[in-house]
Amino acid sequence: MTQPLTIGNVQLATNLVLAPLSGYTDLPFRLIVRECGGVGLACTALLSPRGLLHAANQTQVLAATTPEDSPLAMQFYGKDTDLLCEAARWGEDHGADLIDINMGCSVPKVTRNNGGSRLLCDPDGAVRMVEQIAGVLRRVRLTVKVRLGWDADHIVAPYVAKRFEEVGVAAVTVHGRTAAMKFGGACDLDGIAPVVDAVKAMPIIGNGDVRTPEDAKRMLDHTGCAGVMIGRAVLSHPWLLRDTWAYLTTGTVPPMPGVREKCDLMRKHFRLAAELLGERRAVLEFRKFTSCYAKHMGPSRRLRQTMPTIQSAEEFERVVDAFLAWREELATEG
Repeated sequence: MTQPLTIGNVQLATNLVLAPLSGYTDLPFRLIVRECGGVGLACTALLSPRGLLHAANQTQVLAATTPEDSPLAMQFYGKDTDLLCEAARWGEDHGADLIDINMGCSVPKVTRNNGGSRLLCDPDGAVRMVEQIAGVLRRVRLTVKVRLGWDADHIVAPYVAKRFEEVGVAAVTVHGRTAAMKFGGACDLDGIAPVVDAVKAMPIIGNGDVRTPEDAKRMLDHTGCAGVMIGRAVLSHPWLLRDTWAYLTTGTVPPMPGVREKCDLMRKHFRLAAELLGERRAVLEFRKFTSCYAKHMGPSRRLRQTMPTIQSAEEFERVVDAFLAWREELATEG
């Protein structure tokens, strides 16, 4: 349960995966999480094949990568198999170590167009789609992310995982909820375990409600899955995969970084974003990222109130300096 994963011909350093998070897991954030440690594999946010192939700027930004951003899975969504095949070949030629097909997204704008988890409503059609996409890839392997099923009356994850393995898929990630649940209720570990039992040798990666290293160990122990995908908790805790791998391998969690260390990491993240995306975009991105970082830096009122008004990199640096000075004043005053 604490062995590094091998997916197809890709050897990972750990068995932990940074989840695709729409609006967040761009190249600068992935590089920051990798620097913190513990990352076996990272995923891009959901990529639109049509946007990518028509050179839409937003999609190109989401798909951007560098040699340091490896191993990387590019995740595509949609219902058009031909477009997905084209996009998969594009990803193969533009830095992807794995291609992932999303059959787990429950967001209405995706499912109303018969993409994401809606594909699970036709399990055999999903298998045919995956087989066709896997067949066009020349060097990299295909993985798939699924939910347990569309709803509690249509649990199909064990069946499709078994069939995916038969048509050449290298790994399947299972989010332990149905699409109907969206992100409500609790992740069903009992629902993930049958998916593990349904396959012969293909790795199953568990996903859902992993907020602490202990949560990850619980998922591994309870389900028998080979790895864990961790998502939203990493936004406020970029070192969570590092802590989780340490806990899985040594039984101890490293000390939490101090406020100044967290601010140094935030500064590095901002500068990377400015370098890779441009200063204006970095400013806009950090109006939302700052609230994530601040979650573990309380009291953080000064930071939360002033960062949404910044207009430049210079203002960003001033706000962080002022926040640290304010914290020191509070400490002095007791």
